[in-house]
Amino acid sequence: MSVEPIQARAPGRGLRSIAIALVVLAAVVLVGGIAVRALQSRQLRQRAEAQALPTVVIVVPRKAEAVPTLELPGRTEAYASAPIYARVSGYLKAWYADIGASVKSGQLLAEIETPDLDQQLRQAQAELANARANAALAETTAKRWQSLLASDSVSRQEVEEKTSDLAAKQAAVNALQANVERFQALKGFTRIVAPFDGVVTARSTDVGSLINVGSAQGAELFVVSDTRKLRVYVNVPQNYATAVGRGTKATVHVPERPGQPYAATVESTSRAINAASGTMLVQLMADNAAAELLPGGFARVRFELDATSGALTIPSSALIFDKAGLRVATVAAEDTIVLKPVTLARDDGATVDVASGLGATDRVIENPPDGVADGDRVRVAAAAPKTGAPAATGKRNGRTD
Repeated sequence: MSVEPIQARAPGRGLRSIAIALVVLAAVVLVGGIAVRALQSRQLRQRAEAQALPTVVIVVPRKAEAVPTLELPGRTEAYASAPIYARVSGYLKAWYADIGASVKSGQLLAEIETPDLDQQLRQAQAELANARANAALAETTAKRWQSLLASDSVSRQEVEEKTSDLAAKQAAVNALQANVERFQALKGFTRIVAPFDGVVTARSTDVGSLINVGSAQGAELFVVSDTRKLRVYVNVPQNYATAVGRGTKATVHVPERPGQPYAATVESTSRAINAASGTMLVQLMADNAAAELLPGGFARVRFELDATSGALTIPSSALIFDKAGLRVATVAAEDTIVLKPVTLARDDGATVDVASGLGATDRVIENPPDGVADGDRVRVAAAAPKTGAPAATGKRNGRTD
């Protein structure tokens, strides 16, 4: 047997084996590359879908405070304040009380010189004296003619004419007497007096100033205010209109006396909601016997309200107000949005108390994104670490473990 053919076929089989191995290797590389690309594409798609979901922060409602409070801005006003205007024209002769002076009812504040009024009064008195003289003559004449009528010396017509003339003259006397009394009454207004016990809070005139009759704003000579008690006015939101009524207690704080509370009590309410502001005007009364509170100033009024049973507190930023009404967005177990209509018990500004529509275990979105709707998927952000607790750093004695 010859050995040469066997040796000739051996190199051909080796080449085929190498070719097959290369093909298999190429197939493995191709399949592996396709698999890697498919995995990367799937991961990229999942990452894009995850990033497309809005990230939200959730809060859990907490039970409302046992004794809720309501703090609102207000203004203080004097219990009684009277701007004093001139009733006669003239020139200011003298003033006797400056701003800050305590005055009593009827105390003289100023005097006005009225030369024109004085002349008018003297003229009226002279006309009255003339009318009285004419009336006296007419009375004497009427009596004389009546006596002549008894002897038929004159006619009855002439006697009646004289009697009628007397009546006319007496009527003229009465009219002129009333005119004199009017000028005398005006003359009494030359003395400006305090209408009640109080403090002069404004003086807008001085000696020699021209005084004109009128009650226009800014034309007052003095302003006298009774500050022994103060009225405090507060605009209460409509949500609390039924919670703040007559007799409700409150404390008043003013900037000029920080940390000093003053007791006040609701005296009355307007019993109507202002359409422009959505609030009800409330009037409180505060004692000011020590004269520590100043009228016309800003104040913070803190009401102590009755506790709202079952109310839950959430941030006010969680509220959604649209055409569907007032709602909050909650996150269900599948990280989907569920919108719930709610009613408020009270609004503190930063937080609100929800009276109904929300459960104690609901996960509420603190700041819902725009256009959120039922069924939308969201991604819940991880809870932030509690403030005040130091985070673990993994360092010990200056080196990292």
